[in-house]
Amino acid sequence: MIQRKKFLQLLLEDGALAPRLRLLRFAGKMLVPSYRFKWPQLDWWKNEEFTHYLDRFGELRVLNTDRKWMVHQLLRLVSHLPGDTAECGVFRGATSYLICSANEESQAEDKTHHLFDSFEGLSEPGPADGVHWSKGDLKCGIEHVRKALSDFAKVRFHPGWIPDRFQDVDDRKFSFVHIDVDLAEPTRQSLAFFYPRMEPGGIIVCDDYGQSTSPGATQAVDRFLADKPEKMLMLPEGGGCLMVKTPTANAARLQQRITTC
Repeated sequence: MIQRKKFLQLLLEDGALAPRLRLLRFAGKMLVPSYRFKWPQLDWWKNEEFTHYLDRFGELRVLNTDRKWMVHQLLRLVSHLPGDTAECGVFRGATSYLICSANEESQAEDKTHHLFDSFEGLSEPGPADGVHWSKGDLKCGIEHVRKALSDFAKVRFHPGWIPDRFQDVDDRKFSFVHIDVDLAEPTRQSLAFFYPRMEPGGIIVCDDYGQSTSPGATQAVDRFLADKPEKMLMLPEGGGCLMVKTPTANAARLQQRITTC
């Protein structure tokens, strides 16, 4: 009883991070045993501009903040490259906002950002896509996204089902492409179109790669890249990325070694 009272007192103290994390981990172990927590002392959590951006798109308290920060950082690697940018699967426009912001400060001039989406939600999932998604999920109207990106001039909307509007940019080259279409077939079609149109050093991100909610997307990526030198790097916060014309080795095998004294 004394230890319990002392623990409760510690929880109520200002700045009592350690006991609060202990309680959080205990609750997490009970509710979602496989969930892995991280230390909260991350500088980017205190980045005021990024926090304001997350709040603007209703992303501040959801589970995608790490992925948004990763995109924000990856864009720094292509700032010097020529070529347009694109997003396949736009939803509310939060990721495209990051891309457009980076384009405005890019060292390369005249980057236009292209958005491809049905704006009617997902298409019908196929046999490889599992049971998580249904037709019409993630629907967001085009006018909502237009308003969200109204700060930017070099934005082009291509409403329609993938790949119907890809022909609009058939003659363009790209430095950064974000694919977030959740399902196998549009993921495959997006990769097949944009991969040969990427500038060397350009980056392709697949937001759904490596996630059990989108098994078809992961399968489509791996099959497409099977005969390519690049492979998707599975990111710790979800999704994957590759750098075009940069060969990627398989991950090293981690073998358990038993040392006897």
